[in-house]
Amino acid sequence: MKTSVKKPVSLKGPLQKQSKIQSAKTHPESSRVSGDVDAYIKKHVQWQEQLTALHQILSGTELQQTIKWGAPSFILAEKIVVSMHAFKQHCALWFHQGVFLADKKQLLVNAGEGRTRGLRQLRFDQTTSVDSKVIKAYVVEAIRNEKAGKKIVPKRKQTSPPPELEEQLDSDHLLQKAFAELSPGKQREYAEYIGAAKQAQTRCSRLQKIMPMIRAGVGLHDKYRKV
Repeated sequence: MKTSVKKPVSLKGPLQKQSKIQSAKTHPESSRVSGDVDAYIKKHVQWQEQLTALHQILSGTELQQTIKWGAPSFILAEKIVVSMHAFKQHCALWFHQGVFLADKKQLLVNAGEGRTRGLRQLRFDQTTSVDSKVIKAYVVEAIRNEKAGKKIVPKRKQTSPPPELEEQLDSDHLLQKAFAELSPGKQREYAEYIGAAKQAQTRCSRLQKIMPMIRAGVGLHDKYRKV
């Protein structure tokens, strides 16, 4: 009587692809980012409910999560489509090319009138609830626009102000006016100076340092420039 010997199962084809997908989900880098996002949400106690709901909505899309400027960001083909931010008075979704959104509900805010061309915010405070159906529609439209290549093309190199600077300019109109009067190069230097700091505490410290300089109308590196 002949005995049959079972051949080992090959991972070629669909099984191999499935194995790769499972491997990608458990990749250490992916786990680290997920942990960083969870830590960000837990850190901002007063906005945990809203941030958790927003994170669940974004996690249900094809966007990949990462950390940019210390905040959770969701990208497509290495481009940030939307990011989550928490501040003292509100938390928000930032649509980085939000100017192209139809905004039928009239929910989007341009916090940087005269400075920000593409960025739009969807804000939440203690009185507003997270409508998953509405927000999902905005996110899906943003993804569709990104795939279509819709984006603001700057006339020259521009650096978007990091969230901390953007929020401070939004709440301090005198500082906003002084910042607007700086040359684009000096604005960029300040934005990059804050944005380069990895820790939130360092970014806040740098912001406090540069505010008097901005009000005085001087650039970050003016003292090193030849007169």
